[in-house]
Amino acid sequence: MRKVSVDSLVVEWGDDVKAVSEDEAVVLVNHQATGDVCTLMMCLQDKGTVVRQMMWLMDHIFKYTNFGIVSLIHGDFFIRQGKAHRDQQLVLLKEHLEKYYRSRNRKWIVLFPEGGFLRKRRETSQAFAKKNNLPFLQHVTLPRLGATQVILKTLVAPQENGTPAGGDAVIKESKPKGLQWVIDATIAYPKGEPIDIQTWILGYRQPTVTHVHYRIFPIKDVPAEPEALSQWLYQRFIEKEDLLTHFYKTGAFPPLQGQTKAVSREMTLSNLWLVGIQSLAFLSGGMWYCILQYFYHCLF
Repeated sequence: MRKVSVDSLVVEWGDDVKAVSEDEAVVLVNHQATGDVCTLMMCLQDKGTVVRQMMWLMDHIFKYTNFGIVSLIHGDFFIRQGKAHRDQQLVLLKEHLEKYYRSRNRKWIVLFPEGGFLRKRRETSQAFAKKNNLPFLQHVTLPRLGATQVILKTLVAPQENGTPAGGDAVIKESKPKGLQWVIDATIAYPKGEPIDIQTWILGYRQPTVTHVHYRIFPIKDVPAEPEALSQWLYQRFIEKEDLLTHFYKTGAFPPLQGQTKAVSREMTLSNLWLVGIQSLAFLSGGMWYCILQYFYHCLF
């Protein structure tokens, strides 16, 4: 691995997601800071066409960051958090998926089921867990069901007796297969100190290594019924808690089932890609600065 920039060192663990890079998948990620998006972009840039053919679900606050305009053009979905907006946002998400996911030839969709950063949601999540006799989590929070359920209902191909709805045993090659996998991604930062976008852009922190662990589940193993899906999601984040507890104690993720030793993979990073991303960050930052200055002078 090469020390290309402050946080360009990434080590991957667990299942190899390259094996499913040409299939449709939903990616569930724990959320600690704004830099999680950058970390995932870096991880996935060497996974074939995944980055070009993926859709992101992000908090609406990201709309006002450096890459907000790019994400809007790209067709990503910005979701407003909070009980007052929840039902309306889920309706808008369904409409967005139906309008853009297939028409733009998307294959992967990435979301953060916790619904916010760990430091902001941990206390509320722990209080909810205590009230409902659920596990006490320190490194992640309990996930929310809404967006995941909408995605699965909208993008998983309907099944009848193990074959696609409609009764045709033969599927035309041009017909989308629907989501085939759920990829459970767990991001870990040394000492539990996440990286934000400002650090990525300005590089004012010492070089560090970011670790990402993957588990791949066939979509047929994911329950569709809301209560069962909720329990399945809870179990994924309980496992994330165990993974991160082990990582913070040992500096490595535990081995997969059937392995005696955990195996990590060094990433292949493109210098051209890194330079392009950093340049875009600086240019977009300068653009926002000029816009704010313009409005400031107009007002005052």
